[in-house]
Amino acid sequence: MIIDSHCHLDRINLDRYEDTLSLALDAARERDVEGFLCISISLENLQAVVDIAQANRNVWASVGVHPLDVDSGLADVERLLAFARQDKVVAIGETGLDYYYSQDSKALQQESFASHLQAAGKAKLPVVVHTRDAREDTLALIRSEGDSESAGVLHCFTEDWDMARRAMDMNYMISISGIVTFKNAESLRDVVRQVPLDRLLIETDSPYLAPVPYRGKPNQPLYVREVAEYVAELKGVSLEALAEATTANFFRLFNQASKTRIL
Repeated sequence: MIIDSHCHLDRINLDRYEDTLSLALDAARERDVEGFLCISISLENLQAVVDIAQANRNVWASVGVHPLDVDSGLADVERLLAFARQDKVVAIGETGLDYYYSQDSKALQQESFASHLQAAGKAKLPVVVHTRDAREDTLALIRSEGDSESAGVLHCFTEDWDMARRAMDMNYMISISGIVTFKNAESLRDVVRQVPLDRLLIETDSPYLAPVPYRGKPNQPLYVREVAEYVAELKGVSLEALAEATTANFFRLFNQASKTRIL
């Protein structure tokens, strides 16, 4: 069993699936992808993501506002907690800091990230963190505002080993996307080789960042198998061992998901 620990099911291209999400999920299940964490990124799609999770087997939701969407509106702690109480919501986020694409909104991003970390602590849910070109500020806010018991994951990880190590010291997991298959990603591959197997997750971040050999095409949840195969090779383990470990890691981190898991 493989789990896509980060995907945007409200945004994937469904042309090949008769515009029907259930067919896309069935296509993934045919490749042993049996679970999906659907991620919200803005106030506008919070409820849509929850609705998708509630309507589909072994799909769960994470509710939050992406750092590049803070200009369109912030979610305060109470609003996040209200969404977190809904059935099949198992995490807070996507949140975090992105200084690569936006320097102007640093203060808003930091305010939003702090609110998400505080809400996650109150709800006892893990946090899904996006970070780019903001290593020190990301780690500092996790340390000052986060809850190490519920902790979280640095998703679509592209930073260095030092950041991965420091995040893991705060009980975070590291999630690897199709970027690891890209030709210019050797430094990321070095990180993956060092991250312990019991701290790894895998994801598509679909519809973005399709792995080789699909790079440049719309990403799909079924392509998480390519990520799994590639990471397994890097780690020197079988695909079955990698799938078993990352699935166990998923349910350990997103522990509320096990309550609605259908075997």
